[in-house]
Amino acid sequence: MFENLSEKLQHAFKSLRGQAVLNDENIQESLREIRLALLEADVNFKVVKQLIDHIQEKAVGQQVASALSPGEQVVKLVHDELVETLGRDSARIKFASQPPTVVLMAGLQGSGKTSTSGKLANWFKNGGHRPLLVSVDVYRPAAREQLKVVAHAIRANIYEGEGAEPNTAAVERLAKEARREAINTGSDVLIVDTAGRLHIDDQLMEEMQSLKKLLNPQEILFVADAMTGQDAVRSADEFHKKLSLTGVVLTKMDGDARGGAALSIRQVTGQPIKFIGTGEKYDALEPFHPDRIVSRIMGMGDILSLIEKAGQHVDKKKAEDMATRALAGDGFSLEDFRDQLRQVKKMGSLQNLMGMLPSIGPFAGLQKHADKVDEKQINRIEAIINSMTAHERMHHEVINGSRRKRIARGSGTSVQEINNLLRQYAQMRKMFKQMGKANFGRKLAAMKLPGM
Repeated sequence: MFENLSEKLQHAFKSLRGQAVLNDENIQESLREIRLALLEADVNFKVVKQLIDHIQEKAVGQQVASALSPGEQVVKLVHDELVETLGRDSARIKFASQPPTVVLMAGLQGSGKTSTSGKLANWFKNGGHRPLLVSVDVYRPAAREQLKVVAHAIRANIYEGEGAEPNTAAVERLAKEARREAINTGSDVLIVDTAGRLHIDDQLMEEMQSLKKLLNPQEILFVADAMTGQDAVRSADEFHKKLSLTGVVLTKMDGDARGGAALSIRQVTGQPIKFIGTGEKYDALEPFHPDRIVSRIMGMGDILSLIEKAGQHVDKKKAEDMATRALAGDGFSLEDFRDQLRQVKKMGSLQNLMGMLPSIGPFAGLQKHADKVDEKQINRIEAIINSMTAHERMHHEVINGSRRKRIARGSGTSVQEINNLLRQYAQMRKMFKQMGKANFGRKLAAMKLPGM
């Protein structure tokens, strides 16, 4: 989502190359481009003004450090100011001293509140907690049924309650019963999915204030759709004035939104972004790390998050064994190739993974083509390899013309696709062989890079 902003910021820094000192003349043009890039990314204009003023104040007349060029100095200043804008430290969930910890989910209708409640419950589960979900939305048809489907999908407990009339009294009754159920069942987190509206109204706010008083929640999280840009910022600000939010969850961060909401919402509301939704799957919810997001905006990638994903989903022992065999020479089989594809699939969409790579240096061209990635191609490759016999997977050289026709029929693909796969596979084996001869594997081991 930050691709356009990242490109424009890189262009703004180019004008400072070759300068010995940062002065008013050579920085004004760069700041003008940075301001324009931020405004076009839908960042709140007050936030842009404040950010540019701070950068200019710190940059003008500053002697460039011997290790940095003027462009690099400005990159550092912009990076530091963006981190400051988003909040220097990652915000943590506040837990109750006496369980259950109550998390009240707030937001407008259509922002993704219900699915985010499920993702949050899944996140708590993975952290060793015992969450209980409850929907107090008695107004929207099938809203409570929707949360029930979500809860079953992630295998989380849910309090369904009895049928309820569409009024505040029923909402309060459900909330009380759910809290009692959490205590009785030993659930240490209660996630309350509330009703939303198409716009902010008095009834919605009064009901939320009533729930806040009744449950005394440790967290009141506002769920905002990043695709709505400044509307999400304005809504968050209104909710905060009435409810005193403790944090924000930005959904649809994997979409083509311009990123302005992420850069504005904390500065306008004063409340931290605690989570971001990065996809439709129930594990596509990540704690918000300001420094990592800024690195992505600046084109530096988010290698730490990529490594964390690899650590969560990649079988380290299997990956190490495969790497050892591959670098040794002819040990990389089609079966190994298929297993690696399966592990990559567990990490999420290729588009998201490519978005975490730097947009500078050797990865410069990858992000530009991220939106053209055909995710289904991995499934087709896996189907082709699955249609081979065990012997063929281990000895690709036996796959002649008649075998290729059989594999194509079995996988629902064409002989041409089989040929392309085998050609690419041969190139990979050759590359691994060359890396092994150059002792590249030993160099990687010496660097002790996690997840390699």
